[in-house]
This record gives sequence, structure tokens and C-alpha cells, in this order.
Amino acid sequence: MKTNWGNEGFGRSRGRRAAALGLFVLTFLLPGCSEKQQAPAPAAQATPTPGAKERVVIKGSNTVGEELAPRLIAEFKKDNPKAGFDLETKGTGSGFWGLIGGVCDIAAASRTPIKDEQQQAQARNIELSDHVIGSYSVAVIVNANNPVKDLSKDQVRDIFMGVVQNWKDIGGPDAPVHLYSRDPISGTYLGFRELALEDNAYSTNLTTFTSYAGIVQAVAKDPNGIGYSSLQSAGQSGVKAVSIGGVVPLGSAVNDGKYPFARVLHLYTNKAKETSTARDFILFVQSARGQALLDEMGFVRKP
Repeated sequence: MKTNWGNEGFGRSRGRRAAALGLFVLTFLLPGCSEKQQAPAPAAQATPTPGAKERVVIKGSNTVGEELAPRLIAEFKKDNPKAGFDLETKGTGSGFWGLIGGVCDIAAASRTPIKDEQQQAQARNIELSDHVIGSYSVAVIVNANNPVKDLSKDQVRDIFMGVVQNWKDIGGPDAPVHLYSRDPISGTYLGFRELALEDNAYSTNLTTFTSYAGIVQAVAKDPNGIGYSSLQSAGQSGVKAVSIGGVVPLGSAVNDGKYPFARVLHLYTNKAKETSTARDFILFVQSARGQALLDEMGFVRKP
């Protein structure tokens, strides 16, 4: 009988050489898996459910997120019930850093990125896409019978800081100034402080309300009252909006960049990672339907 031991020994030797060669080839093809450069394997991507929408994470501006964003999201979801949203409003800066860090899809902002934010985005090869959605603006209102019709920015600042306490110091009657404002937890309270008070503290002699409507009603009943509201609310009976440095608070003046107490509102995305749901939401906000909601809520439509 013919023996096969020689073939068996040759097979073992050939197998060892093949294994060694395979290890060499694997090492050559995967140079990045050295001890210094080895990285964990990427997490498995879940297969989307047919018809499902991505979950959109929005971070940033209190001005956008306090009342406007929840209303816009609710309206968007009427036609997109499977879309999910996570909303966090801790200021514009938190939105930019969230977008740069890859932990949100949309950064809601009431300003453009500052130099440091731009540099950090560039360092990570992130191109920020800017989507303007409208403007936040406030009108300073007084009682309809108050003779004061115009105030400078400095006068508004000094009034709400409590430096000016009598109307006679700014061309009005000899009477104490009564201040009306939104409540401190309101994004509008913070927004007006930044715009009109140059981020200085409000006077401690302040009556606060949870809505613009409350301020308007209080000023309408108080001949010595002064407060602030949306441009639309400033046209209600019993109050009047004062011009600021000669500029009347109108949507056209806001969009022309002439009215000082206004901020353009933006939704920023990472251009390379913009999801379809995030894009659809932004297009909705910029549509006639979305812009009508901005107008209804006291914001100024985009130009």
C-alpha cells in the first residue's frame, strides 16, 4: 500500500508557510492597527425603519427655543408625524459648540459665529451653512397719553437700569417712571437686557409679567408706565411705540438693519452632515406657512 506520510508532512509545512504569509499580508494591508494608532471598530449602523424620519437635535438660542421653536416643531410634525426632535436652549454659544462637536444637527442662533467658533469649525473641516429664518425685535412702549415720542438708546438703557427715575429727565412730565418687563426666566428678558441694556442689570424696581400681553395691559393702564413688547403688540389700544434715535420700530426698519433693538435669527447646520429631516424642517420654517407663524408670534419675517 502506498504511504502518504510524505504528503502529510509536506501539507503541514505548506500550511505553516501559508499562515505566516497571510499574517505578513494582513500586517502590510492594515498599517493603522499598530499599538499607537489602533482605534475601536465603528459602531454598527441601525437599519432605518421604512418611512421613518431621523431624530433632529437642536441646541442654542433661548430667543429661538423658548416659544418659537416648540411652536414650529409642533406645526411641522402635523405633516411629518414620524419626525422626532430634541430641543435644548442654553444660549447661542451652546448651539455652535454642539454643532462643532457633532452632538446636534441644528444650531439655533441669534447672532453669527464669533471668531473662535469660526476657527474651531475650520480646524475640524466643518462648513457652517447659515439659514436665516427671520428676526427677533422689541418695541419700547409707553402709555398712549405720554408726550414722550422718541428716546435714544442711552436713555432706554438708563431708564431700565434705574438711572433715570423721573419722566421730566427725558422730556416728560414730573412723574416717577414705572418699569414693566418680562419675567427673568424668559428668553425675551435676556434678549432685551443684551440689546437695550448692553447686558447691564435691570433696575430692582421692576414689575414682571409672563407675556407681552401682560406688559401691554399694564402700560395701557399706567400713565407713567414703560415696557417693551413685540412690534405687533405695540399697536394695541392704550399704548404707543416710541421711536429709537428717530427710527420707528417697523419690520422694514428691522430688515434694513436700521432699528437697533433687533437680532437676525439663524438656523445653522454642518453642510456635510445635514440630514434630510433637518433640511425639511428648515425649509418649512422659511416657507410661507412657517413665516406666518413667526409673524403670529411677534417675530419679524425674513426679507
